[in-house]
Amino acid sequence: MYGNIKVQKDRLYMKRLLLYAHAGSKNHGCEAIVRSTMKILKPGNTEVYLATFRLQEDIDFLASDFNLNFIPYKRYEGMHPIRLMDAGLRKLKLKQDFLFSFSQKAIKENLDENTLCLSIGGDNYCYGIPRWIYHTNNLAAQKGSKTVFWGCSVEPEAINDEMLADLRKYSLIIARESITYQAFLDKGLTNTILLPDPAFTLDAKILPLPKGFAEGNTIGLNVSPLVMRNETSGGIVFKSYVKLMQHIIDTTDSQIALVPHVLWEHDNDMVPLSELYGLFKTTGRVVLLDGSYNCMELKGFISRCKLFIGARTHATIAAYSTGVPTLVIGYSVKARGIAKDIFGSEAGHILPVQKLEQSEQLISAYQELDHAQEDIRKHLAQFMPGYIESACSAGRHVGNLITRQ
Repeated sequence: MYGNIKVQKDRLYMKRLLLYAHAGSKNHGCEAIVRSTMKILKPGNTEVYLATFRLQEDIDFLASDFNLNFIPYKRYEGMHPIRLMDAGLRKLKLKQDFLFSFSQKAIKENLDENTLCLSIGGDNYCYGIPRWIYHTNNLAAQKGSKTVFWGCSVEPEAINDEMLADLRKYSLIIARESITYQAFLDKGLTNTILLPDPAFTLDAKILPLPKGFAEGNTIGLNVSPLVMRNETSGGIVFKSYVKLMQHIIDTTDSQIALVPHVLWEHDNDMVPLSELYGLFKTTGRVVLLDGSYNCMELKGFISRCKLFIGARTHATIAAYSTGVPTLVIGYSVKARGIAKDIFGSEAGHILPVQKLEQSEQLISAYQELDHAQEDIRKHLAQFMPGYIESACSAGRHVGNLITRQ
């Protein structure tokens, strides 16, 4: 027993559960993490709070299924006095978290020794210095709350002394792939374990297929502005997808489904996918999924693909976890580590965008995937049940954590 927190029959009981560092559910990977976290932890009658940057998205995609208390991160834009004061204090090196003390005031009010806090933005430590998360972790420590870095990936070279000091403050760190886990061990962290991304446990919701989507004979494609920004040869990602789609149309009888997985204004998969659809819509061989589907519905469509080629990690997790042979157009440690853990090697499963120099490379990688699809499908059928069960065991580890004296 720890305060008002207890575990009974695989269900987690506590006064309050706070999920923080969540960016918003139009990133359907973020949505998938919230949904699968609720599934794994089974919070029951516990008060669950979700700290979010995009409140309306979470109302649209989550509120009807979960009893969530939303805590919006307060934004101070442009020339707001608080933002200007923060900039001045940072420049003078007097204070690094002045802005955060205002933007996270509501979070602070919901922290105490009977609150369990999960940092659920798994790759937030990969995009610059996440001092806003450091601030939350400091608040939690001051209030006596236990903290979990939930399903995370961190680029090993990004772990500097400041980040390491923050990582040591977590009560528990659950790395979602072995590259990150080994980096944590190499840095001397002892508060870490290795378990799969929680989204591997996400349920698929099976909806009627849209016209043009042939079950079992459709190649699913996902591409993102984010992966395009990481290319080293200008325009090569888009050119490669155009060439691949033409190759599929010319050499197979398969349909093509374009699957958006993030729909934020500044990072919208629908932008390149709509352009690709426009180039091929008259062929009758291509369908573009619209932006109304939630992550479970998208997983349902992906599960009925013959093959999947994707840039968004959680789109590829949806494919892996439903046994669909998958090629990842990757740029990050999370994509590499997950593929390595599932197959034992990245080779043949990851095409690093940084190494994409000629459009024919994607066609060659697709052909390798197509040739090996039966072996991959058999491997996934044997491997995934145990892997998904391991992801579910995160609830037990959290239960062990909160019942310690």
